[in-house]
Amino acid sequence: MNIEIISIAKKEKTIYDPLYKDLTKMISRFANIKDTEIFNKDITKAHNISVKSAQSAYTKVLEPHISSSFSVVLHPNGKIIDSYEFSKYLDGKMSVKFFIGGAYGFEDDFLKKSDVIVSLGKITMSHKIAKVVLLEQIYRGFSILTNHPYHK
Repeated sequence: MNIEIISIAKKEKTIYDPLYKDLTKMISRFANIKDTEIFNKDITKAHNISVKSAQSAYTKVLEPHISSSFSVVLHPNGKIIDSYEFSKYLDGKMSVKFFIGGAYGFEDDFLKKSDVIVSLGKITMSHKIAKVVLLEQIYRGFSILTNHPYHK
């Protein structure tokens, strides 16, 4: 199985890098995982114009990544699910792509192109924290699917 996390984020070293590395290594027992961070000049420029411009810039760079893979968009207004339901998004798939938006979220048109829209909860968190939570849930999901004791 192939998993890709695609986020609107600047490529920079963070205090979360060791967590990303550890969780990615744990997940690699079950799937190949790729982390793609995108933040270009157009996004920077759009941030200085308006929310709508920023969302449009996000869509422009993310749209090419929505393909025949099962796509999951993380969004505050998405469905709130538990870890067991989350694990079903991994079950039997050849490829899953997870999308983490930028500071201004996603355009409705982009959301409509996804297979599922999920919320990590009602609290606001940075995309860096969201990625840690997502990675942990991916590992937990595989643990549930393989009856590994981690999920208990």
